[in-house]
Amino acid sequence: MTQPSRAQGRAGQGGSFSVLGADVTIDGNISAGVDLHLDGRVNGDVSCASLVQGAGSVIRGAVRADTARLAGTVEGSIDAKDLVIQASARITGDVSYDKLTIEPGGQVDGRFSPRAAAAPKVELVASN
Repeated sequence: MTQPSRAQGRAGQGGSFSVLGADVTIDGNISAGVDLHLDGRVNGDVSCASLVQGAGSVIRGAVRADTARLAGTVEGSIDAKDLVIQASARITGDVSYDKLTIEPGGQVDGRFSPRAAAAPKVELVASN
């Protein structure tokens, strides 16, 4: 895993990101406070600030991120505020999102649900 201290133009608010190359396979969960670029395989859950998944990448587990740009295979649920499913993406699992973009060709086998719908606002009105 490589973690440069500054990556201008690619990193989010924190200014750093981690890269897992195509030759890397991880058996276990990943939790990162920085942005993550994943080209390898993960057999476990991925939780990070921002995820960019390469077209050849495979994730077998849940994905949780503020922003996610998915181009590979995901076999598990996805929970992201801002989600982009690219044309090469193949997703099997339920998808929860605030903002969703699916490019033509992107495939999802699962249910879509807006994150706001997951926690409905309840307003109580008192009567006299």
